[in-house]
Amino acid sequence: MSDPTKTDYVQLRKNLDTKAGHLHKEVAAMKGFAAFHQAALSEGALDKKTKELICVAVGITSRCQGCIAYHVRGAILAGASREEVLDAIGVAMFMGGGPAMIYATEAHEALEQHWAAEKG
Repeated sequence: MSDPTKTDYVQLRKNLDTKAGHLHKEVAAMKGFAAFHQAALSEGALDKKTKELICVAVGITSRCQGCIAYHVRGAILAGASREEVLDAIGVAMFMGGGPAMIYATEAHEALEQHWAAEKG
């Protein structure tokens, strides 16, 4: 039996992809945001994996489930190990206090779901 209080982060990301696609077609600013997103996460002084791990931590401290869904998967796809994602979760908890700890549990769940989906 599934837990109705448990967020399905793999499905959440897919749903957000669909919704973002609609926005991309109808809202001109979305094209600029997509370019901004690509530029911000491209290789530079920091590699993509490090940038995605930063995004995971910021998603936790910002209390953004969609950000967690996207960037946990992004970190995995950029080559982050499970331990590196968990370390980023720990840093976010430290920086964000109690509220970040609650969202850290959400990021942990997203890690488990995306790890299973991407790594088997």
